Order: sequence, then C-alpha cells, then structure tokens
Amino acid sequence: MGAFQSPKEWGPLLTAMVTPMNEDGSVNYDEAERLANFLVDEQKNTGLVIAGTTGESPTLSDKEKAELLSAVLNAVRDKAAVVFGAGTYDTEHSVHMTQAATEMGAHGVMLVSPYYNKPNQDGLYAHFRKVAESTDLPVMIYNIQGRTAVNVQTPTLVRLASDVPNICAVKEASGNLAQVAEVCASVPEGFRVYSGDDILTLPVLSVGGIGVVSVAGHVAGKQIMEMMETFFSSPPPSAGEGQGGGAYAAAQMSKKLVPLINALFITTNPIPVKYAVSLLGFKTTVYRLPMIPPTDEQKKAVKGAMREMNLIPAKAAVSPG
Repeated sequence: MGAFQSPKEWGPLLTAMVTPMNEDGSVNYDEAERLANFLVDEQKNTGLVIAGTTGESPTLSDKEKAELLSAVLNAVRDKAAVVFGAGTYDTEHSVHMTQAATEMGAHGVMLVSPYYNKPNQDGLYAHFRKVAESTDLPVMIYNIQGRTAVNVQTPTLVRLASDVPNICAVKEASGNLAQVAEVCASVPEGFRVYSGDDILTLPVLSVGGIGVVSVAGHVAGKQIMEMMETFFSSPPPSAGEGQGGGAYAAAQMSKKLVPLINALFITTNPIPVKYAVSLLGFKTTVYRLPMIPPTDEQKKAVKGAMREMNLIPAKAAVSPG
C-alpha cells in the first residue's frame, strides 16, 4: 500500500477543493494544479478532496472528474493525500467511478449517501458495502442529510466499519454533535471521524474526531491547522488552574474563525468560497448553473471577513470577481 493510502496518513486537514473554470465554463485544469499546490504548500492542507460538492461535482462529467483527479495527482504528487469523490445515487455508477479512481492512483475515495432516491438503512449498508468492496482503497463515508435527505445512522455506520475493512473514515456533516459523539464512541478503534462542518471542527475534536474536511481550508488552512495542532499537542491545565491548556487555547483560535466561516456559508456552498479563492488571485469566479455568482452584498461580507483576519490586505486593490 502506497503513501497516504490509509486515513492515518491523510492527516487532519483535508480541503474539499473548488473546481476552477474558464470563461466558457470548461474546467481549467492548469489552474486546478496551481490551486492544489497552493492549498498544500501555503495553506498547509494534509489532503485534498477532489470532485466533491464544493467542486461542483453534480455538473462535472465523468471525463472531467477523471481529468481533474489526474491533474491534482500530478500537481501534489507525494506531498498530500488526494481523495476522490466517487459517490453518486447509482450504486453501479459509483462502483465505476471508484474503480477508475483506483486505477488512476487516488489515495482514497469518498462516498456520499445516495441522494434523491432515499434508501433505507439496509439499502445504505448494501450500497456502501458493494462500492467499497470494488476497491482496495480506503473509503470515507460522507454523511450529509441536508443534501441527501437520508441520515447514515450510527448503527449502520458501525456495521459498515466492522464488516468492511476498507471503510475506515467518515465525514460527518449531519450537524448533530450528539450523533458525532455517539459515532466516535461506537466505531472500531482506528476508524477516523472527520467533521464535515467547519463551524463544528473543534467540538468534533473534543468528542474524539481526528480532523475536518474543510471549505474554509482554502483561505484559512494555516489557522485551522494551528488550532487543531494546539488542541492535540498542548498539555491540559494543571489541577486547580481552571481553564487553560490546549483546549482553551484552541477555543480562542476557533472563535476567531467563526466570522469567516459564517461568511463562507452566507449562501449556498461553493458560491462564497469560489469568490474568496478568487481574492487570493485564482481564476475561480466562473460557476456552472444552477450555481450562480454571489451578490454584491455577499461579496462584501466575504471580503470583509477575509480582511478582518488579514487574509487579504486591508486596502488592497482586489478584483471584485
């Protein structure tokens, strides 16, 4: 098994990468390579998720997804993990995409719950198991009821983690911290739980999570990474000292991230984050319908939050996108 082909090697910060596009709406693969290198080298991401929802995967063809994966693998090489969003609402299509990613050298696949057709829990189990058994890559389940209409319940996830060896991580975006805590307490040892919500990264770490699959990592990866490292590495407060130690310091860092995260989700993801990334000099202001550009008010909110965190100069002549 090669480098990064275990969630233990994926690290704590994976950003779900946006897909740069040319003015005619085609995928800009050169810009994708440049962005991938920036996210790893400058924003300190330990991994990237390609062709996820933030990458506008519903509007990408299979060919575009494959070429995007190839471009990013070529760009980052052995510097970071590259996880491919292979899940769809069709089990056989998900198998096809998973096998293609395996052949191309992806370090893992992410499988979103089948959307729109609303399978029950036994259907979810059968779907994920069949797709996972089509590859020897590690598999991350993506639980996001807000987009799929179906929640992967904890017993189902535990059953999958126990029965299928390469299902070894989950991106938990249920928004239900009680459920995340239950997952962390129930899954087998070594199973990796990632927050799927930037705003809940620190709370998820506090109940046993290992990291985050992030959107904000595009522009504040260094700050998120520092927060997580502080949480994991700093000693706890001494007895009788009250608040302090790693958790307290990480909480102060987390508080500073809240206005930025709120701005990045002021409207449907990835609309705000593509604009935010454009403020750093990347060609990410083209969207595919049904995604549309942000309003002037939304741009103002994103730019203001980035300036507040000194992510762009306070008086810089930045293109409004």
